[in-house]
Amino acid sequence: MKIIISPAKKLNTDLNVLNSEMSFSFLKESTELISELKKFTVTQVKDLMNLSVNLANINWNRFQSWGIDNLNTCHPIFMFQGDVYKSMKADDFSDKELEFAQENLRILSGLYGLLKPLDKILPYRLEMGTKLNNSKGKDLYTFWGDKIYDKLYSDLTQDEVLINLASNEYSRASRLNKLSNPIITPIFKDYKNGKLKTISFFAKRARGEMCSYIIRNQIVKVDDLKLFNNKGYGFESEHNGEILFIR
Repeated sequence: MKIIISPAKKLNTDLNVLNSEMSFSFLKESTELISELKKFTVTQVKDLMNLSVNLANINWNRFQSWGIDNLNTCHPIFMFQGDVYKSMKADDFSDKELEFAQENLRILSGLYGLLKPLDKILPYRLEMGTKLNNSKGKDLYTFWGDKIYDKLYSDLTQDEVLINLASNEYSRASRLNKLSNPIITPIFKDYKNGKLKTISFFAKRARGEMCSYIIRNQIVKVDDLKLFNNKGYGFESEHNGEILFIR
């Protein structure tokens, strides 16, 4: 069983600095994207990503200092600090759980393509939906093309199940419709004013809880996913590859 999740905008860059060179699958492609981003002014970075002046300055400096001689690398599973990652609580993983995560968890990325949890990367911000002109076209979906799909496909064994816990923005870059493997997408809904709704904040937290549940229990069967009951969610139904949990 493999799992895909999205990255996060919020980063923890104060801890877990490795004093080591970058190590991940798509160095050539990431270097090409950075070479484009290094041409931008702070104002252009601000406009490209709709950032505040302060965040634009931070990320402009990250682009300028990005390179193989920069040793301020981090493991992505600890660096990302968004809602999914807060709920996953990877800091509490045992060595055995981290080993399982390294084998089975993949993190999609606008800059790095597809990451393993313990790859070594530099802090960045580049969402997959960014309209960045590049050698392949006008956005990152065009830039990455089939590369993320090809890497994901090569990581999957025949008939291995893929659990899609990524947002639509990121799962789109994986071209999952091309995969012949079984794909399961957990959906989380809450009752609000008497109606079932997907509430973004709660859904993100639930995806992190589900990811943690799979890793801590070393889940390999879809039926075992349905036993998930963290934070009051319970299995409701399964239809066309979607498993619905409600609370």
